[in-house]
Amino acid sequence: MIGLGTYAFFWQHSERMPDPLDLVGAFAATREAGVDLFQICDYAPLERMPPREVADAARAARDLGLTIELGTKGIDPAHLERFLDLAGAFDARLVRSMLRGPASEPTLDEAAALLARILPAFEAAGVDLALETYEQVATADLVALVERVGSDRLGICLDPANVVARLESPRACVELTAPHVRNVHVKDFAFDRQAGWVGFTYSGAPMGEGLHDYPHLLETVRPRARGINEIVEHWLPWQGDPETTARTERDWTRRTIDHLRSTT
Repeated sequence: MIGLGTYAFFWQHSERMPDPLDLVGAFAATREAGVDLFQICDYAPLERMPPREVADAARAARDLGLTIELGTKGIDPAHLERFLDLAGAFDARLVRSMLRGPASEPTLDEAAALLARILPAFEAAGVDLALETYEQVATADLVALVERVGSDRLGICLDPANVVARLESPRACVELTAPHVRNVHVKDFAFDRQAGWVGFTYSGAPMGEGLHDYPHLLETVRPRARGINEIVEHWLPWQGDPETTARTERDWTRRTIDHLRSTT
């Protein structure tokens, strides 16, 4: 299933906007785009919401006919238990996270022990925990960790754009993680020469115009045959003013959705 995530609304949520979009507004925009899935990922206000506001947001998603996934950072069991509770409120079947959280950087051995403590709760709830490919941890190490822990509810959130920062090949990342992928973050990316031709900027690109070999990902991971959701994100640089930035962000979202649907 194609979905939108909060990173597809990064600037529209931002305080740099004169009227920032709230979570329910993003839900409505997702539905208007003809999309039935939304991933609330690294959205700080969610963690501060009192139970009543969480219930109201969950009700709004259900009223719009949206399926919800959640995303956070870190694998501290108490933190993930909080997100498992939130998953229950939103009827979410997947939580994306990262090994490193805001205040913790566990070793791989420590990560295995932490995951072993919390995964029985995910197994009992029928919720998947998907650890994202990121530059902080080598893809081979992440795959080895998932295999070492060995839970049916533990897998990988595949974002091959991230691993370029540790000089890994996106294509190799796709191939190495393929058996364990539970979620895909979709965005295109490219290098541009900086002004003066000194160095490069690695940033987002409109889907289909950058370096991401998405047909290879589709062929290798087979997300649609396996029921793996594809969540649209962007790395869109600020476009100089709020109106232009928000308009460009919406345009990139539309183009990405169209691109994904054209490959169905």
